[in-house]
Amino acid sequence: MSIRHKVTIRCNRCNEKFILRGRKDRGRVDTEFKRCVCSNTDDFEIEEEALI
Repeated sequence: MSIRHKVTIRCNRCNEKFILRGRKDRGRVDTEFKRCVCSNTDDFEIEEEALI
């Protein structure tokens, strides 16, 4: 069973903020987030929080 996580992603280029849910698998949380609305694909600040 995998633990659900709340993931907050903030774009460092345009400051857009996304709050997503995902599951931790193989040491990584998968949210299927690909890119920001400004087309940024790799410059993000990411915070994870386990949901109980």
